[in-house]
Amino acid sequence: MRIYLVRHGETEWNRVRRFQGRSNLPLNKKGKKQVKALALALKNKPLTAIYTSPLIRALETARLIKVFHPSIPIFEEKGLIEMDLGEFDGIKAQDWAEQYPDFRKAWNENPASVKMPGGESLKEVQVRAKHTLERITRIYPPDTTLLISSHNFVNLTILCDLLEIPLRRFRELRQENAAFNLIRKKGDRLYAELVNERSHLKK
Repeated sequence: MRIYLVRHGETEWNRVRRFQGRSNLPLNKKGKKQVKALALALKNKPLTAIYTSPLIRALETARLIKVFHPSIPIFEEKGLIEMDLGEFDGIKAQDWAEQYPDFRKAWNENPASVKMPGGESLKEVQVRAKHTLERITRIYPPDTTLLISSHNFVNLTILCDLLEIPLRRFRELRQENAAFNLIRKKGDRLYAELVNERSHLKK
């Protein structure tokens, strides 16, 4: 089994470095262009189904990819929604760094040890994302190819799990807008074969 795990294209809040979390913003012009390039890169993959976060930026990404796979279904999956940033949702990164120096220090030193005020921790995201991925892959036979459209923190926590990287070191990985990862499943084991592939965006 192959699973293409993609991150949505750019939004305006991505562009201005504003924390997005559960805020429901659409793709901007650049984001749509990025995802169209991603869709072309995946055009000839034999997709069986697409699963997506219900947030509009992930949904738009999924729908643009589906253009080349008109007969396959799209399923919205709440377990793929972005990390709940709680009180930090909507804050510009620079303002956050200035207004919350103690939290910023803890987040920089050991991000796995903190929880967003009114929101989630990285571990909570990882548990639900991992459970969701495992549940989805159990539905299909071994020769299936799936696509999952999700978000930065969801993808990063999944990849940390598959690559056996502690969450405190999640910054060793990157998830750029409209990048994809290739995950394979052999037997009951999932493993990451390709991470943060972006060559389609450099053309």
